[in-house]
Amino acid sequence: LRELAFLNHGITITLTDERGDEVRSETFHFDGGIRSFVSHLNRKKETINEEPIYFNGVKDDTVVEIAMQYNDSYQENIYSFVNNINTEEGGTHLAGFKIALTRAANDFARRLNVLKDKDGNLSGEDVREGLTAVISLKVREPQFEGQTKTKLGNSEVRGIVDSIVTEGLTEYFEENPAVTKKVLDKALMASRAREAARKARELTRRKNALEVSSLPGKLADCSVKDPDQCEIYIVEGDSAGGSAKQGRDRRFQAILPLRGKILNVEKARLDKIFANAEIRTMITAFGTGIGEEFDLAKRRYSKIIIMTDADVDGAHIRTLLLTFFYRYMKPLVDHGHVYIAQPPLYQIRKDKKHFYTYSDDEQAKKLDEIGRDGVTIQRYKGLGEMNPEQLWETTMNPEGRTMLQVGAEDAEAADELFTILMGDKVEPRRQFIEENAKLVRNLDI
Repeated sequence: LRELAFLNHGITITLTDERGDEVRSETFHFDGGIRSFVSHLNRKKETINEEPIYFNGVKDDTVVEIAMQYNDSYQENIYSFVNNINTEEGGTHLAGFKIALTRAANDFARRLNVLKDKDGNLSGEDVREGLTAVISLKVREPQFEGQTKTKLGNSEVRGIVDSIVTEGLTEYFEENPAVTKKVLDKALMASRAREAARKARELTRRKNALEVSSLPGKLADCSVKDPDQCEIYIVEGDSAGGSAKQGRDRRFQAILPLRGKILNVEKARLDKIFANAEIRTMITAFGTGIGEEFDLAKRRYSKIIIMTDADVDGAHIRTLLLTFFYRYMKPLVDHGHVYIAQPPLYQIRKDKKHFYTYSDDEQAKKLDEIGRDGVTIQRYKGLGEMNPEQLWETTMNPEGRTMLQVGAEDAEAADELFTILMGDKVEPRRQFIEENAKLVRNLDI
């Protein structure tokens, strides 16, 4: 409802819940329309142009509205809509926008001498770094493609959007040279980082080609080659990695131990990411590539399972990995290939029996059930404290394990959460912790 109110500025949508004794009501109204939408999406980020760039136009009965604002992050977030339908797969309107944006940026980069004669053009990826944009069209007879009907196919729309964006951006760039210079300087830095990343990528490929096996040495791979039957555990440290390697089923389970914490990709460009040894190892092991080169069909595993200790460091490593997957391998998340292992917190022994519990509440219930006399309890502070048999029985055996499947149904909410948790701004993170502290229970860690 909030999205509809953004896309149709001036309308008011009120939702009232009259169930129960307490009537609750929420009203959505945004005079700024998609300008307010962009400001809302960027509210937790440091912006480069304080006010969103906005322009609209009508051509051949097609109404085009575009709002865009740059922030200091390294990701692009472009949301496109046709007749209020979220075109998640893009289409001709998005293609027209990207072509016009790249062309206009290069024209002004030459004009303002940001690009010298000897420099190559900025790529579309460079120009869109840090861009948040909303594209909203009203099309009389839209033609949608794909299974989900979320990709616009009208060929004439590409040219319409191209011309309106070119005109709107040219006017804005001419009237706001200071902001334009900042945007282009950011794009130039992105271009240099992209070139450094390309060289690092080629170096990695050449190195792999010279080796007998191009897979990383620390990877204990599985023997089955069908990706749909294979799974890989990303394990924290060599100790847990050793137990996991001994306890796994070698036919279909691969183990990749990571040493320490990986790079926080929320604060790094692609060249720094490729320079990180642990991330390079994961890219090589998964086989999909990353970013623009990502290809889900080349994946080597159907399940990528994060298995970390149940402590603060483990939670941090898990968040760093999820940030990397969401930002640079998002289709893995979208298609349900990423999981979080759920190792037990306790082992309870009584007589000759043993039980595993996964939370304090579950432990209390089990103790009430079996009685507390003659009970010994082991608290697992790390995966390395489990022997291979225990790790298999509790966490790795497909017939008995519990895993959480990672998903992101709400892309906007996921993007905001990663920005809060992993970005540079401290205040939103402090606010998030204060608001959610009541949901956290003290654990003896």
